[in-house]
Amino acid sequence: MSVDYLRISALGLPFAIIALAGQGFLRGVGDLKLPLLIVVAANAANVVLEVLFVYGFGWGLAGSAWGTVIAQAGMGLAFVLALLGVSGGLRRPRWLEVRPLLKIGGDIEVRTAALLLSFALAGAVVARVGEASLGAHQVAFQLFLFLALVLDAIAIAGQIIVGRALGAGDAEGAYGAAGRMIFWSVALGALFAVALLVSGDALPELFTDDPAVIGRAAEIWPLFALMQPMGAAVFALDGILIGAGDTRFLKWSMLAAFLTFAPLALGALFFGLGLVGVWVSLLALMAVRLVTCGARFVGRRWAVVGA
Repeated sequence: MSVDYLRISALGLPFAIIALAGQGFLRGVGDLKLPLLIVVAANAANVVLEVLFVYGFGWGLAGSAWGTVIAQAGMGLAFVLALLGVSGGLRRPRWLEVRPLLKIGGDIEVRTAALLLSFALAGAVVARVGEASLGAHQVAFQLFLFLALVLDAIAIAGQIIVGRALGAGDAEGAYGAAGRMIFWSVALGALFAVALLVSGDALPELFTDDPAVIGRAAEIWPLFALMQPMGAAVFALDGILIGAGDTRFLKWSMLAAFLTFAPLALGALFFGLGLVGVWVSLLALMAVRLVTCGARFVGRRWAVVGA
């Protein structure tokens, strides 16, 4: 059944890629409202279709996959229509325009792949520690992803504001705006950290009633909370450097973080440090990214003006 689900879901992948490209373009021209409306509508349609197909038609797991595919197809088509409206029609790609996009895309692809590989390695290590540890890891990690998406809103704003300022030749304006975004991102991350510490006893119980999982979650909860302001700074710096087109540095920064994290995570398994050891390794990953990207920001080598 899992194989059938993957085969059906694969049909929606081209539409999902189109949607990602459409979001990137509309964000680049400063239109954040339209992508939000399209994505919210697509996800709402996905929920309705899955309930209809799974429970109404009794299609089971295949129905869930078809609901996602149809929603992704609609989302992709909506972005195509939106892009045609913005650009005024189709144009043949020109190498001089495509080449810088491929370079930036390649850098971001390596950076993102290294980040996702780090998360996958963390999950693989925790899975070998025990079921309770894996459950606790998933509770914290899914909350981490949710909060990261909230913080990413500031990073997206950073991409647009910094890109516009540098394109207009205002390096000082870009640096000042970037500093304010880092401040507000860290302040929001600190607020999340306090909220997590205050609710640490109750929040995991919303996900599970297994006392072993709840106990393991309590062990890593302070580390999870500590990660919020650190991650907030990293996410803001990420957006700022992407907006400045400094993606080559981001690629090497992420690779350095991965090469720091991987031995620590594997060492946590080898030396029996368990779930806590893995989350200390994740903190190390964030710390490397914070130090490298922070040094790059302060050095201002990213603040190159011009188109």
